[in-house]
Amino acid sequence: MAQEKPAPLPKLLIIEDDPGLQAQLKWAYEDFDVTIVGDRESALTALRAEEPAVVTLDLGLPPDPDGTTEGFAVLDAIMALKPETKVIVASGHGARESALRAIEQGAYDFYQKPVDIEALGLIVRRALNLTQIEDENRRLAEQVGDDKTVLGTLITAAPEMVKVARTIERVAKNSVSVMLLGASGTGKELLAKGLHDASDRREGAFVAINCAAIPENLLESELFGHEKGAFTGAVKMTEGKIEQAHGGTLFLDEVGDIPLPLQVKLLRFLQERTIERIGGRKQIAVDTRIVCATHQNLEAMIAEGGFREDLFYRLAEIVINIPTLAERPGDAPLLAKAFLNRFSAEMNPQVKGFGADALAVIDGWGWPGNVRELENRVKRAVIMADGKLVCAEDLDLDSDGEADSQLLNLKSAREQSDRKVIRHALARSEGNISNTAKLLGISRPTLYDLLKQYDLHA
Repeated sequence: MAQEKPAPLPKLLIIEDDPGLQAQLKWAYEDFDVTIVGDRESALTALRAEEPAVVTLDLGLPPDPDGTTEGFAVLDAIMALKPETKVIVASGHGARESALRAIEQGAYDFYQKPVDIEALGLIVRRALNLTQIEDENRRLAEQVGDDKTVLGTLITAAPEMVKVARTIERVAKNSVSVMLLGASGTGKELLAKGLHDASDRREGAFVAINCAAIPENLLESELFGHEKGAFTGAVKMTEGKIEQAHGGTLFLDEVGDIPLPLQVKLLRFLQERTIERIGGRKQIAVDTRIVCATHQNLEAMIAEGGFREDLFYRLAEIVINIPTLAERPGDAPLLAKAFLNRFSAEMNPQVKGFGADALAVIDGWGWPGNVRELENRVKRAVIMADGKLVCAEDLDLDSDGEADSQLLNLKSAREQSDRKVIRHALARSEGNISNTAKLLGISRPTLYDLLKQYDLHA
């Protein structure tokens, strides 16, 4: 088997005109691909050719070695050419003002002369680490694109959720009633809207109603409408949600909360495709497709007499089970980045991404509240973040997460564990095969074999 090529060393550009210090710095960074130059022209040539992640810059360069004009000119040029470069400037004794000015003009940090090689090394490696995190956030942002989006707006890379989306796309063209079953916060309304948009009814209205949020005595009027004078306060004729969705789709969320008397009237509409407003005597033909959702066990409710069996089978011509976020390994970081992009633009524009500790917590947390919980946590984190990157503390989550349930079948447990760990590693390394293999402690060929065995994709 061919040996895996070692990963290329990160590039460091040292801009320093003192020959003795040049030699001293060169041998201090054996874990970097070091380029050393001593003037502005050479520095900008090296910047364009090497594109280093980190630059150390002595502000005292020729032809002004005792001043700072040339050094600041180089800093300005670097910020214009590659603003994402982390520039660390050298500050002589009593030159703190110059260092602070450099920070204002885009420098990442500064160090005091005479140089403490160990202290400077810590600053350089911290800058490199930040660069790598920012690169990961950029890759994550790129993943939140067309290749990770299904049904128009649903963001996922998990096969479980892709399967749900493909099922919805297949049934969308038919006018069958669809029931979405899943825990609260799994995105049932988003999927219902995706079904509507993928159907021939997309030009019609998409009307949603949460049956659990409306008092029982008002729900009938909300669904079927009422005539003027039908009851106290009915000062005009009002169309119900079913009528408003004529030619389109009506989404009944938490359909299990519809009271039994109203279930009878809904069943009659599904059978005859006509409604009668409250206080009316006229049958009105309505062409509305019904999509419903619930987190309740309707079959158990049927057994207890709380839900009509005949209505269930009318509503559940197609049943689609929605996986929880915990059952979609790798999706939490993708969704988190999408939420961060939205909330940072609205609330805290300085926030650009997640720190490595935050990504690890997001990927490892069980998310009992599903996508809704993730959205709320990211919103909180964006508001609380002090710097450019959200840290784990901003999320206010227990980083230990939750224990997975135990499987008794060892073969099944091993396969499920392998799949989960590989997909988590892919998510944390943003699909980079080399980095994923390093995280897993295996070679790239072994990882390729496992990806093929479990039908996983980077």
